[in-house]
Amino acid sequence: MTTKVMAFGEALIDFLSNGATQDGELESFTKFPGGAPANVAVAVARLGGNSHFVGQVGDDAFGHFLKSSLDGYGVNTENMLMTKEAKTALAFVSLDQTGERSFEFYRSPSADILFKETDFEASWFAEKGVFHTCSNTLTDADITKATLAGVSMARAAHWIVSIDVNLRINLWPNGQVDTKRVIDWMQSGDVVKASLEELAVLAADPFALIDESLAAGVTLFVLTDGANPIRFYTAAHGEATVLTPKVDVKDTTAAGDAFVGGLLYKLAEQGGDRASLRTLSAQELVDIVRFAAACGADSVTKLGAYPSLPTLSEAQAQLSRF
Repeated sequence: MTTKVMAFGEALIDFLSNGATQDGELESFTKFPGGAPANVAVAVARLGGNSHFVGQVGDDAFGHFLKSSLDGYGVNTENMLMTKEAKTALAFVSLDQTGERSFEFYRSPSADILFKETDFEASWFAEKGVFHTCSNTLTDADITKATLAGVSMARAAHWIVSIDVNLRINLWPNGQVDTKRVIDWMQSGDVVKASLEELAVLAADPFALIDESLAAGVTLFVLTDGANPIRFYTAAHGEATVLTPKVDVKDTTAAGDAFVGGLLYKLAEQGGDRASLRTLSAQELVDIVRFAAACGADSVTKLGAYPSLPTLSEAQAQLSRF
């Protein structure tokens, strides 16, 4: 069995807009399974990886739909919890004419943020692996404790800790991001992916924050900026740039998650522990980031979250085009 990739956080329902209304017609939405960490888990599974999802949904129709969807895409959900204490989270996703999305969340409270630090089990970390989180599980004190408990257990097991900043400001109380909480969590990781826009929320000088993060122990810091070239930074090899493929964009909903899934799939393939990550050459890192970029590019050519995530052959075909 290949190295485990375990994504932790929210699985939710994306109600995706069917398009802008005209002549007074009502906007309609179609139900898709989603949630950033769940998307990453599916992305890894679609590529053929050993993918696991850990989190909590409501014991309701939406929660059962999410579990069956993850199962159907090949994600291991044996450690996915269900609760009757709250409902499954919902997100309504509208798209503009370029495929860019905006979100309205129904998540206060929701089942995913009731996951407790004591819900993690040491046995989940018994083999080598990659533990992935994003900032949506930092929006209140209790789910932050749970997130940091998972990070701590992963680090103790010498796993690679993956951080996707994935900042959704409208999920934070009064729209106020706790920047210290996010930065502290971000700098606990081995691999960090963030957009330039997100770093600008966290610090006046995003590039100084990258330098600070590398000094704090982050091994690989990946910076995205829309369709612009991807930059990544390591203490060992400095800065490098990877171009992004030019594609016809239909829906960017899962682009970042497809990118992260491709990145983690390749890191797991390389060994999936902290020691293996630190020995990667500059060219190996370029190849890994190029593969991730191909995954992200392929996903935006299709609608939805899970259905848009590429298989290994689709990712490789996209990779051959740039």
